[in-house]
Amino acid sequence: MSWLEIAAVITGFLCVALTVRESVASWPIGIVSCALYMVVFYEVKLYADMGLQVVYVVMSFYGWYRWARPVAAEVLPISRAEPRELVGLALLAVVASGVWGWYLTTYTDAALPYVDATLVAASLAAQWLLTRKKIENWAIWIVADVAYIAVYAVKDLWLTAGLYAAFAVLATLGLVRWTRELRA
Repeated sequence: MSWLEIAAVITGFLCVALTVRESVASWPIGIVSCALYMVVFYEVKLYADMGLQVVYVVMSFYGWYRWARPVAAEVLPISRAEPRELVGLALLAVVASGVWGWYLTTYTDAALPYVDATLVAASLAAQWLLTRKKIENWAIWIVADVAYIAVYAVKDLWLTAGLYAAFAVLATLGLVRWTRELRA
């Protein structure tokens, strides 16, 4: 455990807690957390997760813009994804998992390459849905967060494993809260 991991955990927790509350402030705080985790994951050879943080930064700028300036100057509403979109994201995640896992296995000394690649693909699908306030993002996050707990425990990132346990709880709360709001 390093001061870098501690700072990443604190900003990561704050980001997700603010996301559950639909706060636009979640996005810049998330960018800081991602930047910190780029270094943490590089140090433990979770290269797919390190790369994911780069993508998260880009998507966070998009999410920040989208949530702060929704179409027609209204608050971006919570909605459901179209089944076609979910199937497309699932297929893309499966292909990306295989290709990225193969690449990591073939060309790097990555730890847990296929697991890492699969969780990254699932996380990207969830993040895409989150930037557009699609409620299905929370279900994907719950599953990914639970799997990430095991990955980070194996890599002795105990504080980060604890963070992902908190993320799983927050994602469950997010799903409940957003479901209530969607019905209202």
